[in-house]
Amino acid sequence: MFNWVKTAMLMAAIMALFGIVGGMLGGQQGMLMALVFGGAMNVFSYWFSDKMVLKMYNAQEVDETSAPQFYNMVRELAQRANLPMPRVYIIDEHQPNAFATGRNPEHAAVAATTGILQLLSARELRGVMAHELAHVAHRDILISTISATMAGAISALANFAMFFGGRGSDGRPANPLATIAVALLAPLAASLIQMAISRAREYEADRGGAEISGDPDALADALGKIQMYAEGRIPMGPAEAHPETAQMMILNPLSAGGIKGLFSTHPPTEERIARLRALAR
Repeated sequence: MFNWVKTAMLMAAIMALFGIVGGMLGGQQGMLMALVFGGAMNVFSYWFSDKMVLKMYNAQEVDETSAPQFYNMVRELAQRANLPMPRVYIIDEHQPNAFATGRNPEHAAVAATTGILQLLSARELRGVMAHELAHVAHRDILISTISATMAGAISALANFAMFFGGRGSDGRPANPLATIAVALLAPLAASLIQMAISRAREYEADRGGAEISGDPDALADALGKIQMYAEGRIPMGPAEAHPETAQMMILNPLSAGGIKGLFSTHPPTEERIARLRALAR
């Protein structure tokens, strides 16, 4: 419950920040324009983000004929979670990782790399896919898509304000120093909020995945193994080319993954494992 409340507060904060940047850009008209712009981006993201990210990673859809063990594992977990059967994809990448996408449970997809299929035991892989299905059940894909879209839109508006100046509520040019400060600080604040949302949702997905699989230790063991290979030791080209998708993965796939604290899209792996071990006890 705490993580859900925290997520709601963070989502409200990023929307408020979006309005403030819009107001700095053009007063009341700028704020309205920003909200319309943000709404349009959210609608586009809601409908097309899954197709875009799967194409970015050259994900190949599989079924019970082409990947029977993996597909049947996902089907069994989806039934345990009372979810519709998602589309199942495999990504030809050596780095062990996995993610879920799709605008709602009825249009969801889960994907795993060939690296994670080779690295993990069946029990550990089951824990990972239960984690991804928990994201689907919690509609985290929509939440993360909206937060990422808002952060990107805030950066775009801030850059616009930097080059063309802002307007106050009376329509007069805004203080140039204030405009520069907003243009520099707003994207940073938006990114920090987005990362905080992502970390909160990962903890919830760990807990939900443990409930779906009935085996918290399996996911804990899997995270320990993945940690040894992810975060740049085995680079993932699509993630490096599209770093905005890093928050979708079960573990940060980027070579800069050693950055801690506020600047991480994922909670510390050690803390995630500790919480799962506590659940198992």
